[in-house]
Order: sequence, then structure tokens, then C-alpha cells
Amino acid sequence: MNNKNNPVYPFSAIVGQEEMKDALLVNVVNPSIGGVLIKGEKGTAKSTAVRAIADLLPEKRTIKNCIFHCEAGQTRYLCPSCRKLIESGKVPEYEDTKMRVVELPISATEDRVAGTLDIEHAITAGKKKFEPGVLASANGNILYVDEVNLLDDHIVDLLLDAAAMGTNFVEREGISYSHPAKFMLVGTMNPEEGDLRPQLLDRFGLSVNVVGEKDTGTRTEIIRKRLEFEKDPYKFCESYETVQQETRDRIEKAKAIINGIEPDDLLLETSVKISLLLGVDGHRSDITFVKTSAAFAALDERDVIRREDLIKAARLALPHRMRKLPFEDAKVEFDKVDAVISESYAR
Repeated sequence: MNNKNNPVYPFSAIVGQEEMKDALLVNVVNPSIGGVLIKGEKGTAKSTAVRAIADLLPEKRTIKNCIFHCEAGQTRYLCPSCRKLIESGKVPEYEDTKMRVVELPISATEDRVAGTLDIEHAITAGKKKFEPGVLASANGNILYVDEVNLLDDHIVDLLLDAAAMGTNFVEREGISYSHPAKFMLVGTMNPEEGDLRPQLLDRFGLSVNVVGEKDTGTRTEIIRKRLEFEKDPYKFCESYETVQQETRDRIEKAKAIINGIEPDDLLLETSVKISLLLGVDGHRSDITFVKTSAAFAALDERDVIRREDLIKAARLALPHRMRKLPFEDAKVEFDKVDAVISESYAR
């Protein structure tokens, strides 16, 4: 349900930008896909879509008074305090919390992101004292990094490492501390302001390029809806609540279905063929491609992966990993990718 005190533009009301919406939805269904990087000019609904997706997510049961919001029933990703509490045999108190968007300031330092250890307190009191950072707030939520290409590379590395491991490690003067940091990472950027290094690009599960709509009718519809929302946001959100709930139900069904999807040999072999065709190093592209294909099938309420799932997954998981030679048209290589998928899944 939309926050009554601060209405958020409904995800279902966003016109166009289907690939961006798809990339966000599959990450919600399977967070291990690894987040999404959204590249595009200003005013293309990037931040609107990120904030809107959070409103579609269900509440989660967390341990009360935990600054990291450790999830109920979790055994692996727990902070030291919650782990100690559970291992002592005590039953924690729980509360239901809504997933939210945690934004990372562009000027954030490493200490602000990862948190800090009070070395003096550790020496004098003999106990670790941890001051939480942004990654602590992000646990169990969506971490949104606008203008991610303008962050220092070591900060981006830190974010991507935490996202991949689900844990944030902090070490100072030989003293270490770790806490859960499982979040859905969404980065947005304007390519005109510079790009990310290829090594960092590859660490994002999916990538989407968004541009302003060129169709007159579509642009008119965007303007009309935005003006309606600004005029009376409560009434506008209420008019979309039925569609919003249908999308929430779709997500929940997909989460249940995806656990039963077993990628077959054909899918695995096709993913490998594509990666070899593109000359992609490592196996991240193969794994992401398979996971994304399965998420698309689940969103369509199927436990069988089809050709159309692979086509959509390829457009999100591969472009930022393609070899780009000088003056080479990336579309040429993507035509080859489509050909491999079509040949493998010919019916």
C-alpha cells in the first residue's frame, strides 16, 4: 500500500520503459541476479521507477530493535547480536517492516558507507563498538545509487562486494566486524557524464539503456499522468491500487514458482554458446543469463523456460558485457545472439 503521508508515483502508472521495469521486476523475484544499472538521460523515469518498485514489495518480519533489521527465520545472514541471542535459546521479539529505498549520497566516504569501528572503545573496554553506515540501513532493502559513475571506484567496489556476498566486512587496526548486507542494488547514471570501468560494469547483474519516448501519443500520456498525480496524488494512487495489487500478487506467485524451476541442459548450453560467441571472460554472464531467464518464466506463471524468456534476458544481461571494438555496431553481435537462441530453441 502506498504511504498515505507521502504518496509515491505508482509503478503500474509508468508509461513505456518496459526493459527498465522488467529489469527491476526480475531482480525483485530473484535478488541474486545482482541488481541493475540504469543508464540514460535525465527525466526518463529512472528514479521514479526505483522508488515505485519498493511500494510493490511485501512487508518482512524482522527482529525487533535490531539496527540491521535481521530477518526472522534467517540462520546465515545475522548480525552478531541477533546470532548470540538466538544461540542462547531466547525467542526474539519480531515486527513487520516495509521494504524501503535507501539512497547513497554522491559524496559518501568509505566510513559513511561501510560504518566504523571505535578502536579506542575496543582497547579500553575490551568490546567492539560498531557505528553503522549506509550498508547497515540497506540490509533487506533497496540500495539506490544515483550518478553511480561519479562515485570513487573503491566505493563502487565496496558496494558491489557487499551486494555479491550479502555481508559487509569492516576491519580497523586488526579488529574486524561483519554484519548482513543483503540488498537489491540499483545504480543510475547519465552516460554523458562518464562511464564505469568494464570491470565494474560486469559486476552489475543487468544493465538497461533508457531514452526519452519519441512517440507523440506516448509522450502526451506521460505528461497527462504526471500532471494528474501532482494535482491529487492520493486520488491518482487510489485509481491504480487494483493494478498495483495485481502486480504484487504476480511477484509473490513468481517468487514461489522460481524455486521449482530447474534449468535444463539446453538452457545451460545455450548460455555458454552465447558467452563464448561474445568472448566474455568469466562465468558471471552465463549465471546471470540463466537466472534472469528463469525469473521471466516465473513472472509469466510458468515453470518451463521458453525462447522468449531467453530473448528478454539476453537484452538485459549481455549488452554491458559485449566486446565493443572501434566503430563496431553492437547490434551486429546481438543479431548473432538472437540467432543462437533461435537455433537452439527452434520448435
